[in-house]
Amino acid sequence: MMKNSSVNWLPNSAPDNNLNNTNEVTIWERLAQARRSPLDPTWLAEVYSPSLSSDLRIALCEKLGMLAERGWPLISQLIMTHGAQPEMVMAAGLCHQPVARDWLLGLLNRADRNDGDNLCVLQALSCWGADLSSDVVTSCLQNPAQQYRLTGLQLLSFRAHTLTDLELLTLCREALEDFRDPVTVAAIRVLQRRDGPEITRRLAELCRSGSMAVCEAAFRALGCIATAESQASLLELSQSLPDEQHRQLACKQLDQQFR
Repeated sequence: MMKNSSVNWLPNSAPDNNLNNTNEVTIWERLAQARRSPLDPTWLAEVYSPSLSSDLRIALCEKLGMLAERGWPLISQLIMTHGAQPEMVMAAGLCHQPVARDWLLGLLNRADRNDGDNLCVLQALSCWGADLSSDVVTSCLQNPAQQYRLTGLQLLSFRAHTLTDLELLTLCREALEDFRDPVTVAAIRVLQRRDGPEITRRLAELCRSGSMAVCEAAFRALGCIATAESQASLLELSQSLPDEQHRQLACKQLDQQFR
């Protein structure tokens, strides 16, 4: 049972000023030798300090997270000592332990969903998207901030198999209409795992109206679907699109399917 159950993004104790730049160089050098000489998990926790540079704190907690069941007890102890620092929240997600998931869900339930710190918790929970309530995913996808929408799409990818094509399209609607290419492309990657006619038609629409990055992703998605309907859409697009480059993208996907 953790003594510190609330999100505390600031250290509980004063920074350790004994760790200077020379100490950081030594720690970085030890991390670089990890392949030849495995790291002691206890050492990773012992050298951690809130006074270290952000990159080094992240690197140490990332190593702890990758240790899975061996890493979580040490991550938990660091949380009790220093509070729920963002790098520790990240490590909790990386370790993939049910108890870590439950702790993250507890943070999520107590946090303000519009709070920027909450994004860190959502990102850590991304691999457990199927365990989150649908309203959490919907809230992320409807948030106008790019990182929230990208996180929402990652969460959605883990629960997409439980949704119908129309439900999936409804959830992705705002992301597919987003003016930022990374968001729309991420939504397309979620959709391309399905082969229903409604999804094929929506992807074909994006091939006609999207930016070059979006068009390329939509054409690749149609190629991945590889159904009679997607092939018919690609054929029609290869003949009707006004832009030569876009027609060539359609032809390329068709050629790959008939090899």
